[in-house]
Amino acid sequence: MSLEKIPTVDVQDFISGDPERKAKFVKALGDSFSNIGFALVSNHSLTSELRDGLFHAVKEFFALPDEVKQKYEEVELGGQRGYTSKGREKAKGFNTPDLKEFYHVGQEVTDGDPIKDEYPDNMWPDETPALKEYGLAVYKRFELVGARLLQATALYLGLDEHYFDDKIHNGNSILRPIHYFPISDPDSVPEDAVRAAAHEDINLISLLMGASAEGLEVLRADGTWLAANPTPDQLVINVGDMLQRLTNNRLKSTTHRVANPPREKLNTPRYSIPFFLHPKATMDLTCLESCIDAEHPKAYPDTTAGEFLNERLREIGLLKK
Repeated sequence: MSLEKIPTVDVQDFISGDPERKAKFVKALGDSFSNIGFALVSNHSLTSELRDGLFHAVKEFFALPDEVKQKYEEVELGGQRGYTSKGREKAKGFNTPDLKEFYHVGQEVTDGDPIKDEYPDNMWPDETPALKEYGLAVYKRFELVGARLLQATALYLGLDEHYFDDKIHNGNSILRPIHYFPISDPDSVPEDAVRAAAHEDINLISLLMGASAEGLEVLRADGTWLAANPTPDQLVINVGDMLQRLTNNRLKSTTHRVANPPREKLNTPRYSIPFFLHPKATMDLTCLESCIDAEHPKAYPDTTAGEFLNERLREIGLLKK
């Protein structure tokens, strides 16, 4: 039976120091990841000041002329840093690009870890300096919340609570401010073009601040779409393909999309800021032995996070094949 709404959990239960509250959180989050692959999270420490500051900076950047934004686009990076222009990304299995443009902020290694040499430097627009200030601050908050959610996930899976800690420290995570740009003439775009076609995320888990407009929908088990409408102070969390592979499908990387608004509202923009929590490229995604049995045989070949990421970036058009 399909869920009528996405379950909500409170991070304060996990960090309260109360074993009963912690255990309740672990079960609620894990069950939600197992059943629908999504959860709504409250009391996550991302303040309204940071959220509003970043949204304001993002809107300022995307309001710049296209030729200015394109100064911060380096196609050879495969969209991993800086600006990605309109028409460049499409969902896996689709030929028509999504109706969006976005900006990528990546890991800033500050502790001398040699992995820094593997990451390209972030690009920061001179025209909108607040994007750097708020982008880095929100990135760090998302890392903290994500680490706690993965600690709870590890406990749910019967692993050591800190199983993921060293794998995500200085990981290849991405903060992605997205602008679903307004369409003044609906007839000017392909009939099958949508803001974000149905897809699954690549990474371990994704964390999303409430968007500026509705549109995010989650595919339920019965084939119908469930609207994901968090309150302004909630985060939407979902399982990515890496975590689904690791757990041999025990945790669900659920298909989701950003649907177009009614035709008469296509001329209104939508802004969204997801955080894709990635591990280091060397993380082994081989299915956990504890998730394999006679009823659930091993579903995936062995791979690493880096190999899997590159494969998927080629599939969605951001890396050349």
